[in-house]
Formats: sequence, C-alpha cells, structure tokens
Amino acid sequence: MANFKENKKYHYTYKTTNLTNGRYYLGMHSTNQLNDGYLGSGKRLYYELNKYGKENFKFEILEQFNSREELVQAEINLITEEDIKNSNCLNLKPGGQGGFTDENRMSNQERKERFLKKLLTDPDFRKQNSEIHRQQLKDRWEIGMFSNRNSATFKGRKHKPETIELMKKAKQETGKGCDNSQFGTCWITNDTESKKIYKGDLIPEGWRLGRKINYK
Repeated sequence: MANFKENKKYHYTYKTTNLTNGRYYLGMHSTNQLNDGYLGSGKRLYYELNKYGKENFKFEILEQFNSREELVQAEINLITEEDIKNSNCLNLKPGGQGGFTDENRMSNQERKERFLKKLLTDPDFRKQNSEIHRQQLKDRWEIGMFSNRNSATFKGRKHKPETIELMKKAKQETGKGCDNSQFGTCWITNDTESKKIYKGDLIPEGWRLGRKINYK
C-alpha cells in the first residue's frame, strides 16, 4: 500500500510555540496547502490549544523538503532525547516515529495485541507508559478536560480470546501503587460538589478533604 502522504506537494518540519508560557511542539507535516491551519497533533499540544486558544500560538515552518522520506529523516534529527527531557517541550517521543512504518500498516487489533505483549514483557516500557499516562492525567486535571473524553464505544464488537487473556495478564502488572491512575490524588468537597486534586495542591477556600455522597 502506497503512503498517501508521499504524494503531497509540500513536506516540512515546524515549531508551534505557546506565546503564553513558552512551551513548544516540534513536528513534521505533508500537505498540498501551506496555509491549511495545521498546528500539530501531539496530545500535550492538544491540551494546551484547548486551554489557551489557537490565537495564543505561533506556528513556524523550519525547513522544507522534497520528499516524505527526507522529511522523516529530518524529524529524527530535529526532535532529540534532550528535547523530550526539556520541561518546555510538548513532544512525548523523539523524532522519526511518525513516519509510515510496518506498525502503521497493522490493523487496530494487531496494534493492540502488540502493545499488550510489550506491556506484559518489557518492564521499562511498562514504566515509561505509566509515566506518560500519569502526565496525561495531570494535564487533563489542570485544564478540566475529563468531561471531553472520546465518546466512542466498543458496543457490538468483541475482543479475540487471546487478546482478552493478554489484557488480563497486563492488568495484573499495572494499577498497583504509583502505576494506579488515581495514585497521588484525593477527593475534596464544598458540600455541594466533589472533585479530585493532586495531593500537595492547595485546597481552595470553602473546600475540605472528603467527598459528598448522594444517597438515593
């Protein structure tokens, strides 16, 4: 199967900067229209765009290339491990992982099974995935995006038996201690509503530790 992005007219690397706090996102893009309004597709960037508004971001084309292949190589050189460690960088992974690879040709089911196997057998990957998940949760808490979760459901579909077994095994290795998605949070209430905050954060005036439970 041919990569449809290879047929685009323009291939370039870019930098999107949050003018409010200086945080930035680096990436690559292939398009037929330079002014297509694209700002990036990173998860952390998505959260910040929703929080601050597109009007508070600056988009820069860094360098243009003749092909998608050249572009992928350029992104490898552009987004380094040092960038990922930079607290102002919104990227989650080094460059070059957005190209058209064998993994892109996999079905969703195949990608899920591959992910679960790696989660089960690779402790370092499991730890890294847990850290990324916690950061995403923290980002969402900060901008109140839990009400905007994807509403897509799995209704009418079924997992393969082997996938179910992998999910069970992977679940046994996660959700404990700091790997629990709720780790480090606590409930607070103002006796009208309840919400979670990260332990150590200041409790707003009029709120207290605890949770209001409605009995019916």
